[in-house]
Amino acid sequence: MRRTSDPQRLRGFTLIELITAMVITGILAAAAAVFLRVPITGYFDVARRAALTDIADLAVRRISRDLQTALPNSVRVTGACDGVGLCYLEYLGVRTGGRYREEPAGGVGVLQCPAGLVAGYNDALTIGSDDTCFRSLGTIPNRANIATGAVAGDFLVVYNLGLGFADADAYFSGPVTGGNKSRILATAAGPGSEDRLEFQSLKFLLASPDRRFQVVSGPVTYICNPAAQTLTRQWGYAITAAQATPPAGGAASLLANGVTGCSFTYNPSAVAQRNGAISIRLELTQTDPVGTAERVTLFSQVHVSNVP
Repeated sequence: MRRTSDPQRLRGFTLIELITAMVITGILAAAAAVFLRVPITGYFDVARRAALTDIADLAVRRISRDLQTALPNSVRVTGACDGVGLCYLEYLGVRTGGRYREEPAGGVGVLQCPAGLVAGYNDALTIGSDDTCFRSLGTIPNRANIATGAVAGDFLVVYNLGLGFADADAYFSGPVTGGNKSRILATAAGPGSEDRLEFQSLKFLLASPDRRFQVVSGPVTYICNPAAQTLTRQWGYAITAAQATPPAGGAASLLANGVTGCSFTYNPSAVAQRNGAISIRLELTQTDPVGTAERVTLFSQVHVSNVP
């Protein structure tokens, strides 16, 4: 049986129908764009804002964590620190510490240092006359990580009072007659030596009221440069009496970029002259593809102990 096709069913669409469909599709697309543009733009804005906040929060947390290890009375700030100029925050990092013996436990004449250093040495830290080693009350925490050596190593600090006290300022080299900072020479190994430190001969001029000592690993500086939009951490350089801007030598790492404004301020006696407060303000900016700047500002305060 022969079947014939229906001419009406085989007919296509006309040009007018095509144009009508395109116009309707364009109207629907334009309407969708109008309604979707705002939420899509808002999504990307929130994403950029969240990324900037994460970067700023990570930087502030890193600085806050580092400052918790600062030697009492060692924080110092210099530079414009007005939000647009260079700003430098420096401190001396404490690796470990403890309490030294006030009175000899073994009696005069009991040798505790290697032979030839000090004849008749006792195990107390001598204040007011030259000394080269002592034993602490109990094992020194984190003692295995103390770097020793005559050229490069950690420093023993006793009773740091900071700026204005030449004989009790760990940044100051000190007079030839004494000071409060001496380079550690050795941490003796073997059983029974976990509480002993040997250091370059020095006359510690002031005793700590609580018989405290700290082992300082070295200085650390945070450099905020809004012109370059960077926040940098620098460490491993030499201790200097005057705050270097920037420090010479050492190592540096970029902590954050996009930093368009920042400031550090330090109040050394925020709480009864025993605790200092450091205010940190960071402003980070990121520009989207159409040139709109997204800006986030973070402010934080860190309390540091100034009890030497």
